[in-house]
Amino acid sequence: MHKSSIPGTIHLLLLASGPAAAQEVSLLPALVVTASRIETPLASVGSSVTVIDREQLDQRRTRAVSDILREAPGLAINRSGGLGASTQLRIRGAEANHTLVLIDGIEVNDVAFGSEFDFGQLLAEDVERIEIVRGAQSALWGSDAIGGVVNIITRKGEGPPRARLAGEAGTRETYQASGGLSGSGEQYHYALSVNRFGTAGISAADKRDGNGEEDSFRNTSGSLRAGINPTEFVSFDVVGRIETARGQTDGFAPVANVVDDRSRYAYMRRYGRAQGMLKLFDDMWEHRLGAAIADTDHSFYDDSGALSTNDGRKKKLDYQTTLHLDMPGFARASHALTFAAEREREEIASISAFSSVVRSAVNYGYVGEYRVTLFDDLALSGALRFDDNDIFENATTYRLTASYRVTDWGTRFKASHGTGVKNPTMFELFGFTSTFNGNPNLRPEKARTYDAGIEQQLLGGRLVADVTGFASRIQDLITGAGATSINVEGISRIEGVETSLRWQALDWLRLGASYTFMDPEDANGRWLVRRPKHIGSVNATATFDGGRGTFFLGAKYNGPSKDLTFDAMFNTTRVKLDGYWLVDAAASYAITEHVELFGRLENLFNEHYQEVFGYGSLGFGAFAGLRIRL
Repeated sequence: MHKSSIPGTIHLLLLASGPAAAQEVSLLPALVVTASRIETPLASVGSSVTVIDREQLDQRRTRAVSDILREAPGLAINRSGGLGASTQLRIRGAEANHTLVLIDGIEVNDVAFGSEFDFGQLLAEDVERIEIVRGAQSALWGSDAIGGVVNIITRKGEGPPRARLAGEAGTRETYQASGGLSGSGEQYHYALSVNRFGTAGISAADKRDGNGEEDSFRNTSGSLRAGINPTEFVSFDVVGRIETARGQTDGFAPVANVVDDRSRYAYMRRYGRAQGMLKLFDDMWEHRLGAAIADTDHSFYDDSGALSTNDGRKKKLDYQTTLHLDMPGFARASHALTFAAEREREEIASISAFSSVVRSAVNYGYVGEYRVTLFDDLALSGALRFDDNDIFENATTYRLTASYRVTDWGTRFKASHGTGVKNPTMFELFGFTSTFNGNPNLRPEKARTYDAGIEQQLLGGRLVADVTGFASRIQDLITGAGATSINVEGISRIEGVETSLRWQALDWLRLGASYTFMDPEDANGRWLVRRPKHIGSVNATATFDGGRGTFFLGAKYNGPSKDLTFDAMFNTTRVKLDGYWLVDAAASYAITEHVELFGRLENLFNEHYQEVFGYGSLGFGAFAGLRIRL
C-alpha cells in the first residue's frame, strides 16, 4: 500500500535540498495513507497531517523515533530517564493512550501497557516514513484514536538487490550496529532489517537528587516486509517484526517518586500482518482482506528480585472494499466509497505476588467513508463508524473534513471535525500491581475535536506557512486518583494554535520552524499534567560539495508543565517542571558512492531538565559512525 514520497510534499515536509527540489516544490501531490481508509492526495486532506520521510531521519541521524517527533506541531514527548525508558507521546493535549500507533498497518498499542505504545524502544534505523494525523480519528480507526494517529512505515524493497551496513559509537558506552537486504522485481519485493543497540545509560532516578547508579539498556530487533503480485489484479503482502530488550530502572519512593535500586525489566514485542488485495475493473473496485497480531511480554524484577509479568495480545481480522468513480463531465467529480469490517480481540494476563488477572474483550467495528473531489480543488469527506463491544456500550462516531485550494493564490483552506470514544484500559479497570487498584466502574471517555487552518505558499512555493487552530472537548476524562483511576465529571477543554514554516532559502539551505500554543484544562479548571502550553522547534539544513555533505542544526523547546508527586498513601501533589531547550547538531559526508561518514551531537549545551518528575534526562552526547551501501 505504501508509495514512496513524491516531490511536492512541501506542504508538510521539510523541503528537499538542491536546485531540483526548488523547481519541483509545486508539482505532483504526495499521497498519505493514514488520513483516510485509502491513499489520498495530501492536498485533498482536511485533517492536520505531518509527514516525516527517510531523508529527514538521515539528515538528523535520528536514533530514537521519539526524538524527531518532538519537531512536529502539537506533540509533547515525556521520557522517564535515558534511552530505552518508558516514553509517552501526547497529541494536542490528549492522553498518551488516546493516540493510535500503527507500524506497517498493525495496531501496536500495548494491551499490557495501558493501551499506550511505548516509544522508548522504537529505533529509527529501518523506518522509511512517519505520518501523524491530529484530531479525533475514531470514525476511521476506533477507540485508541481520539487524539490522533501515528503511522510508522518501514523500508520497502525497491530495485536491484541492495545491502546496507551501519555502525556508530559514542558517549555513555553507546553503540549501534545494523544491516539490511532489500530488492524488488516485476512480481515481488522484499526488505529484511536487523539492528542491535546498547548503552550504559544514565540513572533513571535524577542524579541531581543523589542517585548515581547507571541504568543500562540493550535492544535487538529484526523486521521483514515482503510481497508478491502474481497478476496485475492480485497481490499478497506480509510484515513481521520482533524486538527484545533488557534494561535496568529504579524504584518508587514517596515524594521523590523514584530512587536508585536494582529494579530491572525484560520485554519481547512481536508483530505480524498478512493481507491479500484484489483489484477489478481497471482498479475501480478494490478488496482487501487482512489478519494481524501484536503480542507483548513484559517481565519486571523489583529491588528484592520479585518477578511480575504482564502479557498482552491483540488479534485482528479486517476486510475493506473501495469503489472509485470518476465523472469528468460533471464538476470533474471523483468519488470514493469505502466500507470496512473488523473483528478485534484483546487479551491480558498479569501475574505477580499481589494479583493474577486474566481478561479478554472482543470488539466488532463497521466503517463507512465517502470522499469526493469537485473541480479538482474542493475535497470533502465523511466517515461513520459503529463499534459493538462485549464489555462496554456500543458506540457510534463520525468525522467530517474539507479542503479547498485557491491555486492562483497558492492558498489552501482546511478543516475537520470528529468524535471519538476511548474505552477504559484493562489496567484501569482491573489493576495489576500492589500500588494500583482497578476501578471496574469507569465509563468510556468521549471526545469532540475541531480544527481549521490555512496553508500559504510564497516565493514560488519556496516558502510555505501553515496556521491551524484546534479545540478538543473530552467528557469523563480518566485520570489517576491516589491508588486508582476515576472519571473527571464534566467536560475537559483543550484549545490552541499550531504554526509551521518551511523555507528553501537558498538552493543549498533550507530552514524550518514550528510553534504550538495550548491551553489544556480538566473539567475542574486544573492544568492537565505533562502538557506544556508552549512547544516549538527551529532548524537549518545545509548541503555542500555538490550534495555529498550535509549539516544539520536544530533546537527544540518544551515549555513549563505540571506533574504529580505521590506520598506513601499515594495522595498526589502538583509540582512544576521547568521549561528547557535542547540543541542538536549532525553532519555527514559521502566519501564514495557507497561509503558515508556521519556524526551527531546531542544536547549541545548539556541542559539539565526533567520530563517526568523525579526522573533524570540525557545530557551532552557525542556519536560517530560509518554507513556502507552496496
